[in-house]
Amino acid sequence: MPESTPTPESAASAPVERPHTGHGFGRLLVAVYGLLALAATGRSILQITEYFDRAPVPFLLSAVAALIYLVATFGLARGDRASVRLATIALTIELAGVLVVGTWSVVDPAAFPEKTVWSHFGAGYGYVPLLLPIVGLWWVRRTARATAEVERTSTRR
Repeated sequence: MPESTPTPESAASAPVERPHTGHGFGRLLVAVYGLLALAATGRSILQITEYFDRAPVPFLLSAVAALIYLVATFGLARGDRASVRLATIALTIELAGVLVVGTWSVVDPAAFPEKTVWSHFGAGYGYVPLLLPIVGLWWVRRTARATAEVERTSTRR
C-alpha cells in the first residue's frame, strides 16, 4: 500500500505538542530534583530517627526540604498546568526556605548544631539547594512562554 502524504488540511489539524517542563533540559532538572529528594529524605529520616534530640528544628527542616523536593520533582515531571503550578509554589517556598534558613544558620550558628539541607545555603550539598530553585523557576517560566507561543500560533491557523 502506498503511504499517504499529509495534506495541508491534515497538517493544520494535527495536534501541536506543547512544551513540557519534563522534556529536554527539564529531564535533567527532574533527575537532579529526584536525586536531591532521595538524599534529603534519607538524611532527614536518619536524623529524626537517630539524633532528633540533638537538633529537632534543623532535622525537621530537613524533612520539610525533602517533602518540597518531592513535590517539585512530581510537578516538573508531570508538566500539566496544575502540576506546574504546584511545582512553582514548591520552588518558590524552597527558594525562600534556603534563603531564610541559610541566613539564620549563618547569623545564629548555635541554632543549627547539626547541618540541614538548607543550612549555610546548602553548602553541604555544594550550594545546589540555593541554585536549583532559581534554575527551576527559570525553566518553568521559559516553558510557559514557549507554551504560550505554541498556543498563539496554533490558534492563528
